[in-house]
Order: sequence, then C-alpha cells, then structure tokens
Amino acid sequence: MVAFDEMGSGQPGLRQPYAAYDSWFGEQDPARLTAKMRDAESVFRRTGITFNVYGEEAATERLIPFDIVPRILSGSEWRRLTQGIEQRVRALNAFLDDIYHRQEILRAGRIPVELIARNRAFLPEMIGVRPPAGVYTHIIGVDIVRTGENDFYVLEDNARTPSGVSYMLENRETMMQLFPELFQRVKVRPVENYPKLLRKSLAAVGPPGCAGAPTIAVLTPGTFNSAYFEHAFLADQMGVELVEGQDLRVVDGNVAMRTTQGYRKIDVLYRRVDDDFLDPLTFRPDSALGVAGIMDVYRAGRITIANAPGTGIADDKAIYSYMPEIVEFYTGRKAILGNVPTWRCSEPEALKYVLAHLGELVVKEVHGSGGYGMLVGPAASKAEREAFAAKLAARPDNYIAQPTLSLSTCPILTEAGLAPRHVDLRPFVLVSDRVEIVPGGLTRVALKEGSLVVNSSQGGGTKDTWVLDD
Repeated sequence: MVAFDEMGSGQPGLRQPYAAYDSWFGEQDPARLTAKMRDAESVFRRTGITFNVYGEEAATERLIPFDIVPRILSGSEWRRLTQGIEQRVRALNAFLDDIYHRQEILRAGRIPVELIARNRAFLPEMIGVRPPAGVYTHIIGVDIVRTGENDFYVLEDNARTPSGVSYMLENRETMMQLFPELFQRVKVRPVENYPKLLRKSLAAVGPPGCAGAPTIAVLTPGTFNSAYFEHAFLADQMGVELVEGQDLRVVDGNVAMRTTQGYRKIDVLYRRVDDDFLDPLTFRPDSALGVAGIMDVYRAGRITIANAPGTGIADDKAIYSYMPEIVEFYTGRKAILGNVPTWRCSEPEALKYVLAHLGELVVKEVHGSGGYGMLVGPAASKAEREAFAAKLAARPDNYIAQPTLSLSTCPILTEAGLAPRHVDLRPFVLVSDRVEIVPGGLTRVALKEGSLVVNSSQGGGTKDTWVLDD
C-alpha cells in the first residue's frame, strides 16, 4: 500500500500547503541546508534539549533528533482537526465526571462495568470527588495519524501527564533562528504563546478559596525523569516554581512549598508525577516523589491538581476502543475524528483473531506508552511473534490490537535530498473555562526508512509543525 505523501512528489503532485515552502526550498544550496542541520543539532545540544532512555546502564541521556523540513497543514485542515479534538476532550472530561459520580454510561450499558471495575487506572479514591471548576483533564495530548487527504484518526488520548510540548516550542524557535527569511515568506500561526496560555489556563481553575492570583508550581519527580528538561522548561517559561516532593508538605490544611521565607501555600499544582507516587498515605507508601496528605487537601477542595488523579482511565487503550460510543453518549453527535479499529484481546473471539493474524497487526499494552511493550507484527521476526503470542495468551486483558495503518509521510532532509518518512501529530489542548488548542503541535517522525515507530525512545525524531495563516 502506497502511503499518502503530505507534500506530494513534486509538480504536478505538489500539494498546495507546501507550495510556498517548495518554492523557497528550490532556491536553496543543498550544502547550506546540510550546514543548517548541523547548526540545529548544536542549538539543541547547547540548550540541553535531551531525554533519558530507561533500561540502559550508561549513556542514557540522548539528544532528540530534529529534522529541518517542516510538516505543513493548511488552515482549513487545522480547523477540521480542532473541531474534532475539542469535541473529544469535552467528551473525555464528561466521561471522567460521570465515571466518578453517577456512572450513567455504565447504567446505560454503553461500556462494560468490568472494564472500569477491574481497571488499575480507575481510582476508587476519586469517587464523589469533583475537581475545582469541574475540570479533570487540564492538559491533553491527542495523538493523531493521517492515512489520506481527508482521513485523520485519533491513535491515542494522553490524559495523564502528556509530554513533548517543550520540543514543539524549541523546534519553532530553532527554525526561526535558522531560517528567519522563510517565515517572512510563509505566514505561519505562532505557538510561542503556549506557556502564557498554560499559566492562564491553570490560574483559571484555582480552588474556590483562592484569594487573588493563584500560586502555581510544577511538581517533577526529579532530574532522572525522562521528561525533566520539559518540567524545568515549562516552569521557567511560566515564571513559576519547579518543586520536588521533598520541597512540599501539608501546613494548616494546605499544600505548601519551602521557600527562603518559610513555607508558602500552593493553589495549583501542575504535577508530572504518576498517580501511584502522588501521596504515600493514599497510594504507594514507599513513594518519595509525592506529598504525604495531598489527597486529603485535594478532596477538601483546597488545591487544584492538574491533571486530576484518576484521569488515566480516560487514556486507557481498552477504554479508547469505546471512544466513538463515549463521544456520542456525552455530546449527542457522532465523533468528528474517528478511532483506529481496535480488537480488545480480553474478548475471546478478538483474541483468537489477533493470535491468528499477529503478522499483520500492531499489539499494544493497554497502559503502555513510549513505544515500549508493543509488537509491530509486519516488522517482527517469527521468534518475536511467538514470544509475544505467549504473553497475549497469559494476559489477554493487558493488550489491544490494531491494523497496521499506512501512515502518511512527510519529507526529511537526507544526504541524497528529500526522502519520505512516516509521521504522527500530537496537538496540545488546554482545558479550563474554555478549550484552547495551540495551532500545530509536536510532529514525531520515524527516521528509519519504512519504520512506523515515531517515538524518540525508539529512534524517532521531531519536526516543526506549521499551520498556515489562511
């Protein structure tokens, strides 16, 4: 199957969104562009834009690869995407409120009760708890793939602690440094106001007793976390404190951070710590990453935690397979953005089909992320498929399977010139009293020819994403 190429293969196949860029590219000296690629790498190294890869004994910190050919979307394409994304995130928030309160979607039989009751991402501690302003998912990263001119699908909903926004911002800044003249020729919608929008969005969901401008902080697990650069970057860009669990304690019924003037109350905590580690008194008692007693403060409505505890149930891959029903149940309309067809391996007939067609499918853990714990059937060896089949048979409820989609391609710059590579897109959504979607997002690209795996931890890179101002 031939993949849809978003740029087109040159005249007359060139697609309109790329017309101005293609004209500029044709005027460039290839040697200059190669030098600019090296300059981009130097910028990223100097800035410290790295990520950690778990499971390696040494050299775990890597520079994320960056390609200087942008991924370009027309204004009309973006408008359609944003309509579908907004519909989806509103449905996700309504689903979370319902599942921790009246559970009407379960009563209506639209989702099996056991899918919630037996799901480790569902937190019984959140039953009956309504977050400040009624918002559960304050920051969402919606992973979108494309298979044709008008064919966009949601691959995943990242509703816990979505990462990658710092790369989106640094990619744009780097491109503007390297090619300022290009941005004079092509009118691209800005993304650099994201930190300002993030702070404004977080401030809008402060707890009821908050007097004046809320005090905001970013909670990081620490320097060894794979996304630590992003935690520090966002705190710095928002002008708020970056804190670790050891910097926080409960004082007079509030969560407070240690400062040189003593402890200061926090109103909104943008946490990048998983639920299990958030409060050792409620969840894992061995956690040193969270704050003892923070859940009591949260349940009392005296702090906003973004994203809310328990939101993991919304990006569970088994729940994902029910998203068309969830969207229709809470919005009364069909989903604008479709799902990728999904087999739930917990269902005997689905498991039977998946085991018989492993060589054609992509199989994922329901709680997996980062490209780990998955099988890309067409790229796997017979031995790898057999080993994975044993895992499936042992724990079928831990997996879902999807067809191997022919993902769209965008060109990257190689020594031989432009070459197509598969891409996906993660737009970032902010939810408060309104829904804000930054125009663009993070385009991840599979740098290996023919590869469908775009995760940086698995050898992928990133691109600047342009939404044209038309």
